[in-house]
Amino acid sequence: MSNIKKQLYKELEIKNEVTVEGIDINPKIFANLDLGGKYQEQIHTLFEYDRHPHAGIDFPVGFTSPNGLKIPFRWDKSSKYSVNYDGNKYYLTHKGHEVFPIEFLTRPRYYDLKTSDGMEMSHVATYNREGTIFVAYSNECSLKDKGLDCLYCNINATKDTYGEKQGIFWKYPKQIGETAAAAYKNGARHITISGGFIPERREVDYYIDVAEAIKEHTGLDDFNGTGVIGAPADLEVIDKYKEAGYRTIAMNIEVWDRNIFKTICPGKEQQCGGWEHWVNALEYAVKVFGHGRVRSNIVAGIEPKKSTLEGIEYLASKGVICSAGAWCPNPGSALEGHRSPEPQWHLDLSNKIYSIYKKAGFTYDQLYDCSAAPTSLCHDLYKINDELLPVFKQVNNKSLSERIVV
Repeated sequence: MSNIKKQLYKELEIKNEVTVEGIDINPKIFANLDLGGKYQEQIHTLFEYDRHPHAGIDFPVGFTSPNGLKIPFRWDKSSKYSVNYDGNKYYLTHKGHEVFPIEFLTRPRYYDLKTSDGMEMSHVATYNREGTIFVAYSNECSLKDKGLDCLYCNINATKDTYGEKQGIFWKYPKQIGETAAAAYKNGARHITISGGFIPERREVDYYIDVAEAIKEHTGLDDFNGTGVIGAPADLEVIDKYKEAGYRTIAMNIEVWDRNIFKTICPGKEQQCGGWEHWVNALEYAVKVFGHGRVRSNIVAGIEPKKSTLEGIEYLASKGVICSAGAWCPNPGSALEGHRSPEPQWHLDLSNKIYSIYKKAGFTYDQLYDCSAAPTSLCHDLYKINDELLPVFKQVNNKSLSERIVV
């Protein structure tokens, strides 16, 4: 194994720990950081992943490790990790000892722009790195009114905390189309459309309108979009998303164990035909969109690891890429105050999922195209093992230069 890969695997372990355990900081440390200028700030269009709400205080979205892994910033006062500033550079620490210097993630150009009706484009579509943008068309979920919220979810609590203060509202198709065009002009190449539950008929019509607006403003028939939807009662509705121009589709089952699913996701159980119908919808979607062009998600840590892996392996055998990001007991959710499994639990899970993906024949491009952000541990494992990170090119060019000199 090359030395650079050994370094990256160590950085991946640290990334996993920081993602699960968060970072303890004094918000004043960012006084010297050009947030909202050079560096990208958090905008709460859908969820809050920091353990402590901080309306009115800006935080960065994340930072990079020395060899280029992108690490999310999640505030947790109980963490043994912290970020320090020495007057010249910021660096990650663990129990007070320096781990490595960090570089915060830069702000994309389209964040400085507004739509024709005056909406800040940064509030229409957040930048999720490496050419991906994410639209939360709705920052609330109708399941709340029925008392059927998923127990791990804090979408409605996030809206209550940040919605008015950050100016996060319903997104109109034209706003999305204009923002996508601006982002694509500056290098974006994938867009995810997601949000809370809305009535099914209204959902499909809205997604079709959004696709038309994106195509109109970007000039692209294939705009590489993922539509994130609830499992429709009539499976043939899925065909309409393909016809509208979405390259991929996502239906997030969240829990594989069907009994735990009923308890944790009562709305998905009662509003979407239950666990079995959800699985049938995913399998049907593969017939429409193709192998590796359908995504689902499991909230990793709510059910036993064995159950999660059974679900991911089963879905992979049917052509569905199922992710399993580490459960964050979000503030405002019914499970706030609970704990996610230990970091090593999540790292082991990600390595096993990566093996399942490779066995199923999923390519990195397929994983990229159907993901909201290409920065998960599984994305990183592809990037490390297949040497896709820029650092490998730098090392190879240096080696070639040295050989030429000799």
